[in-house]
Amino acid sequence: MTILVNGTLVTAEGERKASLAFDKGKIVSVGEITPRPEDEVVDAEGCYVFPGFIDGHTHLDLPVAGTVTADDFASGTTGAVCGGTTTVVDFATQYKGDTVLNALKTWKKKAEGKSRANYAFHMAICDWNEQAKKELPALREAGVSSFKVYMAYDTALTDAQILEVLEEVKKFGGITGCHCENGGLVTKLQLEQLSAGHTDTSAHPLSRPAEVEAEAVNRFCYLGKLTGAAINIVHLSTRLGLEEIRKARAEGGFPLYVESCPQYMLFDDSKYSLPDFEGAKYVCSPPLRKEEDINALKEAVINGEIDTIATDHCSFFFGTQKQAGRDNFTKIPNGAPGIEHRPAVFMTIFGTELTPSDYCRLLSTNPAKVFGMYPRKGSLQEGADADLVVWDPEKKWTISAKNQHQNVDYTPFEGMEVKGRAKYVFVGGVLAARDAEPTSAVAGTYVKR
Repeated sequence: MTILVNGTLVTAEGERKASLAFDKGKIVSVGEITPRPEDEVVDAEGCYVFPGFIDGHTHLDLPVAGTVTADDFASGTTGAVCGGTTTVVDFATQYKGDTVLNALKTWKKKAEGKSRANYAFHMAICDWNEQAKKELPALREAGVSSFKVYMAYDTALTDAQILEVLEEVKKFGGITGCHCENGGLVTKLQLEQLSAGHTDTSAHPLSRPAEVEAEAVNRFCYLGKLTGAAINIVHLSTRLGLEEIRKARAEGGFPLYVESCPQYMLFDDSKYSLPDFEGAKYVCSPPLRKEEDINALKEAVINGEIDTIATDHCSFFFGTQKQAGRDNFTKIPNGAPGIEHRPAVFMTIFGTELTPSDYCRLLSTNPAKVFGMYPRKGSLQEGADADLVVWDPEKKWTISAKNQHQNVDYTPFEGMEVKGRAKYVFVGGVLAARDAEPTSAVAGTYVKR
C-alpha cells in the first residue's frame, strides 16, 4: 500500500489536510492513516493532491492534411503525465468509407501498450449512414459515450445528419460535441484572401472571423434544442460564441456544456503577423482571437460558464510539416501542441482568481462527469482509481521546447514563466512521472465509460 501524507487533498467541493492510501490501482482510505512497516510513504508536504487531470480533447497519431500529427500515443502521453494529466480522451475518427466500429478498433490499436496515461475515445463521425447508425449501440457497449461532429472541413456533416446523430446518441444518454465553424463561409473567405494575394499567416484569422464560429454555435444549439440531446461546444474561442451559448442556456430545454482551451485565454491574433513564418506555429482552428475575446472567456471561466478546460492538442513539426503552407496559409496543418503544459499554463493565467477546487473542477472532475468517468475518475473517493497528482503550487519554472517531452520542435508557450508543477503523478497507482520527468512505467489502460 502507498500512502500520501502531509498533503492538502483537493476536490471540486473543497480542500482538507488528510492522508490518502491506495493499493492495487484503487484509493483504499482517506483520512487519518497509520502507516505499517511494509507501506510506502510519499511525503506531500506543501503540495496539493488532486485527482489526476483529464484532457478531454486531444488528437494523437491522427492522419490529417496529408500528414500525421507529430505526437503518437507514446510521446503525447509521456508529455501528458509529466504535466499531471493522467487520462486523455482522444478522437477515434471514422473517415469516409469506414465504419465507426472499425475506427474504434484502429484507434485502440494505436494506443494499446504505448500510452503512459489512461485513454478513452470520442467517436468522430464523418460518414453518417445507416451502417453507422446501426453500430452506435455496439459502440456504447464498447464504452464509448461521447461523440463528435464537424460543421467544417471535409469531415463536415449536414445539419440534417447532425440532427440524426443527436437523436440517436440521446437514446442511450450520450453526449455529442461539435467543431462549430461554418465550413462554407470559411472556404469562401479563404478563397477571397488568396485571390487578393494574401497568402501568409496573417490571412488565417481573417478567413475564420468570430461570426463564423458564433453562427455555427447558434445552429448547433438549436439542433440541441430541437432534439433535447446533450451537446458540448468544443474549443470555444469568441465572445460572440459565448453570447450565443448564454442565449441558449437562458432558453433551456437541453443539457449544454462548454469547453475552452488555455491558448484562447492567453494569445491574441497578433501572433499571425510574426515575421519569418513564425505565425504558423499558432495556426489552429478556430484561430487565436482579439483581446476582447480573451477577456470574455476569462470572465466566463471565473463565472462558471465554461465547464471543462482541454488542449485540442494537435501537434505538427514547425520545421517540416508546417512549412507546407509557407506560400499558401490554407495548406498549413491546423493545430498546436499543449498536452504537456495545460495545467501549469492554466493555473498561471488565473493564479488566485480561481481556487484549487476550481482547478480540480475544470481540469479533472467536470471532464470526468461530462464524459462518463465519474466517480471512478475525477474524485478522491475510496474505490476511485488511483490516478493522482501531487502538485507543488510554489514551483516556478520556464516552459521551453528544450525540456518538453511531447514530440514536436516547438511550444507556443516558449519562454513563459509559470508557477506550479507536478511533483508525483500516479496512473492507476503506478508512478508515471516524478518532478516532471517520466518513469519507465507505461501504465495507461483503456477507459470504458
